[in-house]
Amino acid sequence: MKTRTLEDKRLEMAKVIKLLNEYQEKYDEMVQSQGGFKNDFDGFSTDGEINVFEIANYQGYLVKLTEDIKKQWVLIDQTKNLLKLKQKAVNEALKDVKVLEKLKENQSKRFYKSIEKKEENEIDDIVTARYKQDKV
Repeated sequence: MKTRTLEDKRLEMAKVIKLLNEYQEKYDEMVQSQGGFKNDFDGFSTDGEINVFEIANYQGYLVKLTEDIKKQWVLIDQTKNLLKLKQKAVNEALKDVKVLEKLKENQSKRFYKSIEKKEENEIDDIVTARYKQDKV
């Protein structure tokens, strides 16, 4: 039961890690795209011809892209916090499983000791009975 819970927690954590990696890749792509557009934008002033509408479009796009990058960073930060929570949950479930395994191991040891004790008592009874028979 607890092992199943541990596996479920690990699966949840793996999903969050995957999501975090996807968000990070998207963030990296956005930053790379922003750098490329900034270089293109800087090239407009050196071409000789200036298209005001094209420059306005690029500026608008760069502003939007910058806002999207900030939003993506916030999303990454939130996902990192969620990942920390999932890691804590996995650690707690792992502790529970280890405690149960230790209890099971101790119970087994006590069980086998009680079996040995009963066997020793049986052997003592047998030896005592034979000794009494031999004396009579």
